[in-house]
Amino acid sequence: MLATLQELGIMPSLSRPSVSNDNPYSESLFRTLKYRPEYPEKAFLNIATSRRWVDDFVCWYNNEHRHSGIKFVTPAQRHTGRDIEILAQRTRLYHAAKARHPERWSGNIKNLEPVGSVYLNPEKGKANSKEVEAA
Repeated sequence: MLATLQELGIMPSLSRPSVSNDNPYSESLFRTLKYRPEYPEKAFLNIATSRRWVDDFVCWYNNEHRHSGIKFVTPAQRHTGRDIEILAQRTRLYHAAKARHPERWSGNIKNLEPVGSVYLNPEKGKANSKEVEAA
């Protein structure tokens, strides 16, 4: 198998089984995928069925699923810049709720500032702190 991968110019991943921090982005995505209620209990009938399921999952993941690492907006909202207005609206809502019932609040409202840049593969020399902040 290794020889075939090398012939195709594919660099094999050296991730270790049961080690979740080797590739945390893939691990997180696969966990989200596997725990969807629609995930089949048995194998897909054929490749076309599996591709259709993954296409539907990707559409849901990008357009409906609110991600904690980007302040609970969808990737599509963030990509188009709509996250800025959505988060500003949420901030106004929290301030209004706190003003109406201050006794229900023991501290400040949530930080709903849009997150900065998030990197999958930070350039060499950059600190990995942005990876940790986004996680």
